Amino acid sequence: MAFIWPEIAKGTIRLGYVDAGGIRTRYVEAGDPDADEAVIFIHGTGGHLEAFTRNLLPHAKHYRTIALDMIGHGYSDKPDHDYEIHHYVQHLLDFCDAVGIRKGHMHGESLGGWIAAQFAIDHPDRTASLTLNTAGGLNTNPKVMERVYNVTMNAVANASPETVRARLEWLMNAPERVTDDLVEMRLGIYTQPGFVQAMEHILCLQNMDIRMRNVLTEETLSKIEAETLVVWTDHDPTAPTQTGERFVSSIPNSRPLVVMTDCAHWPQWEKADEFNRLHLEFLASVGG
Repeated sequence: MAFIWPEIAKGTIRLGYVDAGGIRTRYVEAGDPDADEAVIFIHGTGGHLEAFTRNLLPHAKHYRTIALDMIGHGYSDKPDHDYEIHHYVQHLLDFCDAVGIRKGHMHGESLGGWIAAQFAIDHPDRTASLTLNTAGGLNTNPKVMERVYNVTMNAVANASPETVRARLEWLMNAPERVTDDLVEMRLGIYTQPGFVQAMEHILCLQNMDIRMRNVLTEETLSKIEAETLVVWTDHDPTAPTQTGERFVSSIPNSRPLVVMTDCAHWPQWEKADEFNRLHLEFLASVGG
């Protein structure tokens, strides 16, 4: 079973805030602080940087490694407007500028994959590689969108250990993978003043009209130049493995699809050792 703090307590980490285009942004960093390339982990809808505490130090042995709270999320600023994909992409670009990252090995989980893919399309010169982990943006399923909205909004509007745990268990293929400290961490985030309004802005992409002007397509994905790894799971609650295959077939420099078994929507947490191994193998092969 994974816990947040023991996963990073043995290493040297830097946890703090930076001004990214006017957004006070929380991030955690390990590895060489002077490197101008970095592995950047980008969380999903309603998430926060603690989604990657099991991945930070193993990657930091080889790379400058960073996870951040995206605009509106975690303990970063929450401006009063809906957050569409171009807002996230701009925030990510501003963050890279603020911390001195010339090029990023972009890893995005769920919504983070949607952001990372669009970043790679818009900013190929700033993208060293791309990893899409159960990525959103290509599949549009009204039932899934409704489920994401309801379980997430309930965890915020009626925040309690029980509702937050239910939201986290939706991410996992086994409920015991949700630890008490992860529930406590997210409950603290979800009970911040004004977070109900922030979550409404976050969940705007579950509105079909807004979603459709932000979606990825086979045509837009074909513009990605970066070497790409697509990771899916056998129990993903958002989309079948065929969606992962669509990403692979649309991106010119994609590796074959990797499907992790006995995982749902957080394989980087659920089977961290396996995920770290396959992701580091991919990163080591980029440009080779």
